[in-house]
Amino acid sequence: MPFFSPLLAYVTRYQKINEPKEKACNPGTTLPVNGTNSIFSTFLVTGLPGLETVHIWISIPFCAMFLITLVGNVSIMTIIWQEQTLHVPMYIFLVMLAISDLGLSLFTFPTMLRIFWLNARELTFSACFTQMFFIHTFQDFESAIILAMAFDRYVAISHPLHYSSILTNSIIARIGLAIVVRTLTVQVPLPMLLRRLCFCRSNILSHSYCLHPDIIKLSCSDTRTNSIFGLFVVLSTMGLDFLLILLSYVLILNTVLRIASHGGRLKALSTCISHLCAVILFFTPMICLSMLHRFGPSLPSHVYVAMANMHFLIPPVMNPIVYVVKTKQMQDKILKFFIK
Repeated sequence: MPFFSPLLAYVTRYQKINEPKEKACNPGTTLPVNGTNSIFSTFLVTGLPGLETVHIWISIPFCAMFLITLVGNVSIMTIIWQEQTLHVPMYIFLVMLAISDLGLSLFTFPTMLRIFWLNARELTFSACFTQMFFIHTFQDFESAIILAMAFDRYVAISHPLHYSSILTNSIIARIGLAIVVRTLTVQVPLPMLLRRLCFCRSNILSHSYCLHPDIIKLSCSDTRTNSIFGLFVVLSTMGLDFLLILLSYVLILNTVLRIASHGGRLKALSTCISHLCAVILFFTPMICLSMLHRFGPSLPSHVYVAMANMHFLIPPVMNPIVYVVKTKQMQDKILKFFIK
């Protein structure tokens, strides 16, 4: 009716003005960045907060670490592949660890070096979610492989006479397949769940790469499902792996303490040193970072970023060094390989 038309127009305009901003945040929508209620089309990763003026100098040790990671892990893979005498469970698991370390490095180091060298901080949603998926996937791979190596050490020490019959090639292949299936089962849903969220508070991430907890903090949608599922993923992968690794070493110590001779005990424990170093390098930064966030004092942001970088960057650099230094057989094969 003509009489009510102005009134209806006024009511419609009032509803549009007072409509909650989140309703405008639909997947695929892009609005100009003009405030905290805007919807963003990209994320901005962060270098080391407060140290932007020395990013070029900081990039030198990071570049050296990346080169050491590439050379060390590729060398280990090549030597074990070529030497038939190293085709045993311990070294097959070491190849898996090297592959995991390479994958983790290839999805973290280049992004950091882009920030340090070019100040290139922008990542599209698709690029960010893809990087997040592969970082967490290789992180879970590494955790599961370290658990498999703990099982290998337990069998070698507790059941040495049955070692070759327990850890056959088919069993190792099944372990590898189980690691892949478990990891992909829990990691594939993460980027899918993120795509339904709206990001309108900020687009600045806290780290130099995309991590799931960091991304969901920027969402103005309901993130309870993402948070609960993310916690489930952490507890069912790295949390469970860590508990099983502790259990394996309790059983190993129980076996070692039953060995009569002091020399026999030391020899048995010496076979675990390399693996213990891998466990410490992988889990210690993660546990320390978690404790600092929950119970520690308020520290500068670059301290938390540095701890997170240690968790992702140090194990790929140090694992090949530790296994070469602590394993006489690997030293001999590497010397023979490079001299030849």
